[in-house]
Parts: sequence; structure tokens; C-alpha cells
Amino acid sequence: MDTLSYKTVSANKETADKKWVVVDAEGQTVGRLASKVAKIIRGKHKTNFTPHADCGDNVIVLNAEKVSFSGTKLSDKKYIRYTGYPGGQRSQLAEDMLKKNPERLIEKAVKGMLPKNKLGRSLFNNLKVYKGTEHNHEAQKPEVINLDTFK
Repeated sequence: MDTLSYKTVSANKETADKKWVVVDAEGQTVGRLASKVAKIIRGKHKTNFTPHADCGDNVIVLNAEKVSFSGTKLSDKKYIRYTGYPGGQRSQLAEDMLKKNPERLIEKAVKGMLPKNKLGRSLFNNLKVYKGTEHNHEAQKPEVINLDTFK
């Protein structure tokens, strides 16, 4: 036999089998939730994973305000940003961010686990985070995934 009987298939944007997935964040720890969601968005759970292509699923995260932190992170963890002006460093506690804008808290955690390049920035658009159980993506027919059984 002179040739291989198999070929490596490299997925691309057109051949990727993208689905919509709903995840319930109620009672989940932020970091563990974010790592599993990032894995789904990236497509690492699929057999045709390709590192340089968007072959992951679109993820809808519900109940963003009901996530939890382990230990004393809720009162100790700080989110720091910089306005660009002298003396413009601002910080916000995780507790305050969870009360004021819980969607941003999960988005920030997931974004930090995606690649820091053009692909990561485009993959971030596949994440939708909502407060409560209502979302406006019923037309995409999303399937519900239980993160406790997801590897």
C-alpha cells in the first residue's frame, strides 16, 4: 500500500457544524462555568476541532445573577480597568459588579479564557449572557446543556 487510507480533515467556518446551546448559570462557580463555556465556544469538545478556525457553538448563558464564587472571592476580588487618563485607574469589587451588571462579570471571565488574537475577538461574539431565564434566541432552536455532566 503506497498511500494512506485516511486524510486529516481540517474544519473551517463553512464546514463547521455550529449549534446554539443554552447553559443555566444558577449555582455554578464563575471560573468553572467560564472555562466550560469557553471550551464550547472554541469547539474543543468536537471531534473536528481546528485551532485556527471558528468551529465552536454559540452559547446562551441564563441566570447570570445567580452565579457563585468560591472562598472569599466575592468580597476580595477586584476588577481593574484604566480610563487612559492620568489617575484614571478604576477598580470594582466582584460583589458590586454582580449586583450592578452580572452579565459583564461572566463575559469578562469567558473572554479571559479565549485566545488573545483576532480569532478570540470573533469567538467572543458567539457568547450571549442574560439576567434571568428569558432570552430572544428561540428562533435558533437552542438545546439545553447541563454543565455538571459536561466534560
